[in-house]
Amino acid sequence: MATVRDTTYELLRALGMTTVFGNPGSTEEPFLHAFPDDFQYVHALHEASAIGIADGYAQATGRPAHVNLHTAPGTGNAMGNIVTAWHNRTPLIVTAGQQTRQMLLLEPRLTARRPTELPQPYVKWAHEPVRAQDVPAALMRAYATAIQPPAGPVFLSLPLDDWAQPADPPPQVRTVATRFAPDPDRLRQFAAALTTARSPVVVLGAAVDRAGAWEAAVALAERLVAPVWSAPAPERTAFPEDHPYFQGVLPFAAGPLAERLHGHDLVLVVGAPVFRYYPHVPGDTVPDGARLLHITDDPDEAARAPVGDSLLGDAGLTLAALADLMPPVDRPAPTARPGPPPADDSLPLSADALFAALARHWPSDGVLVQESPSNLSALRRRLRLRRPGSYFTMASGGLGYGLPAAVGIALAQRDTGQHRPVVAVIGDGSFHYSVQALWTAAQLRLPLVVVVPVNQQYAILKAFAELKHTPGVPGLDLPGIDISAVARGYGCATTVVDSPDQLGEALDVALRADGPTVLPVPIRTDIPPLL
Repeated sequence: MATVRDTTYELLRALGMTTVFGNPGSTEEPFLHAFPDDFQYVHALHEASAIGIADGYAQATGRPAHVNLHTAPGTGNAMGNIVTAWHNRTPLIVTAGQQTRQMLLLEPRLTARRPTELPQPYVKWAHEPVRAQDVPAALMRAYATAIQPPAGPVFLSLPLDDWAQPADPPPQVRTVATRFAPDPDRLRQFAAALTTARSPVVVLGAAVDRAGAWEAAVALAERLVAPVWSAPAPERTAFPEDHPYFQGVLPFAAGPLAERLHGHDLVLVVGAPVFRYYPHVPGDTVPDGARLLHITDDPDEAARAPVGDSLLGDAGLTLAALADLMPPVDRPAPTARPGPPPADDSLPLSADALFAALARHWPSDGVLVQESPSNLSALRRRLRLRRPGSYFTMASGGLGYGLPAAVGIALAQRDTGQHRPVVAVIGDGSFHYSVQALWTAAQLRLPLVVVVPVNQQYAILKAFAELKHTPGVPGLDLPGIDISAVARGYGCATTVVDSPDQLGEALDVALRADGPTVLPVPIRTDIPPLL
């Protein structure tokens, strides 16, 4: 007779989920024993890294990923990156071991108390099956829940003695819709408003890239002859950044953001919140007198927007439908944003000089993973991305995501046969939050390049302290850390880069390497303004 474990593995095969990410623990061993030859186990040294690697893999493949965690302590370790997966809209099926059912009343060691509450509210659904036989059907429901819009992580707590129990007949494998079209009447209303607007502006968010909708976004912008901004603090890019209509990334504070949109009478926001802010700088959401139209696949996102009229629908389907409805307009083309001035290459390098050099040597099909908050403005100013699926970062603002996500994205490039080069820019503060991911990259022999701007401080926090007039905050300096020694300890090649020419040479070697390379780059300790 088939066991619950047998039936679960068959279901995972049928769903195409034969890669499992995790860090094994005692409560997971009954599931993992005699691990099937046709499955791949991606071993992380810490649960936060396991979630981050799976998140990057799921985003790069466009398919849900399965992460197998330890009971409550392991789930707790993973929570920071589960929060990020929630904000990233990443479809993850997170399973965690639970103690033996026969002992749960006694709460023995490694019992997860109230297991379904632990990951809340950062999962779409959390469940511990009432019967062992319900495990496969719960997994099928978890899969369907994770991938439906808005996508996100789900959580199953699974007692360790369930796996050996006799199974019920296997659940029916079902297909689930992942896109929905906008209401036609509402769509025509939006098209009419755009047609009659004097000076519309388009603001695009990560959902455009998730929907594979760059072409639709370009078509609509060109039909409107409207400037295009990226929504503030985007986790993905949504528009070719060398297009003459592209204006850059909006600031993530109310007052400065509204100022950038001054002069426009209609703001069309697609696939992003209205708006993602960080510091509180008072101001209007949009300029006085401007109307806002909001397109999203998330009813909650639409409900919490402080202004504007919403339209629910898939970003790609809605953009394409709007472009089809728009008549040609006679309006001057937007002024292209100016290029940045030449960077000063004196040593130590400024962040601008580092990223200007990176841009000069950037592979045409490169994928950037970013977690260097204090240097982000310089990076986005210097490196303009031109292809879909080329930029990933954390939507949550929480550190410890970028490095493992880069590992998962690099693995996805190999597993899907795309083989796009992956370069991570990880600040020397962020580097240590999930540094264990380097070991996984080394064991998998992934040609991942990690550029580490080294300023020996949490410069983003110093910038925030300056903005908020809070001097004397302790713990903002990071002396005495040898990035190269840490990288070598996890099995990575490493070279300290001091000059732009050296960066080009090191990047070329690293992209052809049979394994990960870490490139620490000492940079100036200037504190850039937060906004």
